[in-house]
Amino acid sequence: MRKENSDFKTAFVSEAGSFIDNRDYFAFVELEDMACYVIADGLDTDREVHSAKMAVSVILENFMAKPSLSRRKIQQDLEAAHEWLKFESRRVRLKASVLVVVTNYTKMVWASCGNARLYHFRGGRLNLRSKDQSLAQLLLEDGRVSEDRLSSHEERGNLLNYMGRPDRFEPFISEKTPLSDGDVLLLCTPGIWEEVELPEMLDALAESSDPDSLTDTLEDIVLSKQRQTVNNYTAAAIYANKTFAEKPKNRKKWIMRIGIMLLTLAIAGGGIWYAKYRQAVKLAETVAVMTEFEQEGDEYASAGDYPKALKAYSEAKNAASKLKDKLHFQLLRNKQRVAQAVTDGDEYVKDGSFDMAVDSYTKAIGEADKYKPFKVEDIEARIERSEAVAKLTEVMKEGDIHFQNQDYNSALELYRKAYRAAIEANYPGGQKQLETKMEEAEGKINHIYRETKTLQADNLEKKGDRALAALDYNAAIEAYTLAQEMYQEIDKLERVLAMERKIAKADEKRNPIVPASGQNADSGAGLSGNLGGNGANGAAAWNGAAGTTAGGGGAASHNGSSSQAPAANSQGQAQSSNSQGTGSSSGSEQAEAGSSTTNGIQDTSAAPGGGGES
Repeated sequence: MRKENSDFKTAFVSEAGSFIDNRDYFAFVELEDMACYVIADGLDTDREVHSAKMAVSVILENFMAKPSLSRRKIQQDLEAAHEWLKFESRRVRLKASVLVVVTNYTKMVWASCGNARLYHFRGGRLNLRSKDQSLAQLLLEDGRVSEDRLSSHEERGNLLNYMGRPDRFEPFISEKTPLSDGDVLLLCTPGIWEEVELPEMLDALAESSDPDSLTDTLEDIVLSKQRQTVNNYTAAAIYANKTFAEKPKNRKKWIMRIGIMLLTLAIAGGGIWYAKYRQAVKLAETVAVMTEFEQEGDEYASAGDYPKALKAYSEAKNAASKLKDKLHFQLLRNKQRVAQAVTDGDEYVKDGSFDMAVDSYTKAIGEADKYKPFKVEDIEARIERSEAVAKLTEVMKEGDIHFQNQDYNSALELYRKAYRAAIEANYPGGQKQLETKMEEAEGKINHIYRETKTLQADNLEKKGDRALAALDYNAAIEAYTLAQEMYQEIDKLERVLAMERKIAKADEKRNPIVPASGQNADSGAGLSGNLGGNGANGAAAWNGAAGTTAGGGGAASHNGSSSQAPAANSQGQAQSSNSQGTGSSSGSEQAEAGSSTTNGIQDTSAAPGGGGES
């Protein structure tokens, strides 16, 4: 579109001069929106590879791949050609002077390295000329060489920069230069500008109406000099008869773009400020947390609760780490270390590692005096306590040895001693442990005492049995009584009752019951007998004698023993018989049961109106 609405004419001439090989090269491409013109002068002598053609080809290929008027893109295209020349420098080092012109048919950017030149003519006058990267150009800028002598100065070919240079490559890239209708661009190698002076160029431009005639005229001028040696020469003329006129930029569109940009910046700025605000709030909260936990840790440390102080200091230190507050982090870490040492000492005491506990406490004392919450005297008291616990632990171990040897009384005594020491040392764990041991020792002692008493009582009981068998009832009762007391002492109630029965039996043997004599007559009843009371047992004793019955009724009586002869005398007819008693229980047992017995004969009451049977 740009090309169709513009008018650019191009022509060039390139000859080898008096040389066989032309090492100059020019090529160009005109696209719809952009055009690129490249001229190069090969500076090497390689006969097989043409460095100028190679550089021009690489630049144009990169341009067509991504056409751009960007200075960075043109720089990249030149560097690509430069690297390619270095890569292909196998036999000789390839090098070239290069001039590039890129235009969008409205503006142009040109770049050069070496001494290939660009002449920009406008209105028949020279608008600008590219600067050579040579020593002669440097002398001109220093004022040591005049402009008219530059083209013939002996240092004009001493280049300070060129494509293919091994150490560095610094091409010149121009700013964007607007083009106008009628502008003429002349690209040429030294074979042209060395032979054609600027006035001659202006005359040729004035005489030429198109690029072909201009390049032909320039060639004629070169050849007209009739030099003995004519160098390679190349001239390319570009006539910008009509440049592309860009439409005025849409002001509203630009205002909207600027507004959107400002709004975006405002939103981004607001977001940043909000993020900063949130960050500040979070930091403030973290500072509060750190301060709160530190105060809490100090309070616990002052109260001697070092495990809780350790936890609080740890939380405060984490908060300081988040704040990246190195000062508080170090302070809290030191406090935490003191609390940790004291806590470790307490744990060592519980485990019975008293030497390690003392070491840990001593380590804590070394740093505790630097910080106010920690009390050195409290830690020193812990050391004394650990030493006291160590001593009572030794006593307890000695008691254990006695306990294992079944010397329970000695063990109990040592346990009690250690228990008192544990109370004085405020060692609850040891107190509880010693209480258990004392209970075990006391249990063993009580068991032995009961066994001993039981054995003694058994012996007394046997002694009583032997005395009873020997009819020594007093000695038997005395032995049974002592045994009963011992059984009573150790709460063996069954044996106490057994002794009671044996005492009763012995006493019965010692005081036998004498049978009563006499007869009772009852005229109205057919049963008579002697009844005697057993005062001791409260049972009625009946001497088995069958009486006589009076009247029509008779009574039957039994005599439990044949030796108990009936002695009843009654007026009525009486019937008596002897029968063997059926009772099997002894008299003493009958007495314990509270029943009415006598000598194995159980009494039955006679029926008053009739006969009775027993």
